[in-house]
Amino acid sequence: MALKTSPLRKRQLGTSLSEINVTPFVDVMLVLLVIFMVTAPMMQSGIGVRLPQAETDSAPAEEGLTLTITEDKYIHIENSVINQFLLEQKLREYFFGKEKKIVFIRGDENLPYGFIMTILDITKKAGVEQIGLVTRPVDLPQKK
Repeated sequence: MALKTSPLRKRQLGTSLSEINVTPFVDVMLVLLVIFMVTAPMMQSGIGVRLPQAETDSAPAEEGLTLTITEDKYIHIENSVINQFLLEQKLREYFFGKEKKIVFIRGDENLPYGFIMTILDITKKAGVEQIGLVTRPVDLPQKK
């Protein structure tokens, strides 16, 4: 006697494996997409500094390291805060083995002139060849 398998049984086994419900997967992916779209601009905000105004353009044109100095005299290299007394060592480490040594300083407009000069001096002692001061353009009244 041979075992008989009913065609109904084969159909049930095949249909349950071949039809995967992707609706929950799509829902989760859409929620993640919305979350990333909302949070991405917030992650690129950077450090809040009021730059002094100047009529000439002084945006960094070349590749270099940007030092950001806040009104509270905190020195930021990229996203980390650096102590003023460790700045020279950190700059030497960063530029070790690099041909071009360029630093752009984004300093708050309310910083004392003497503090900016101290940072410039430390940067020069670290062997930096070019230093640029970043400003924002002057808001000119529109002509009618």
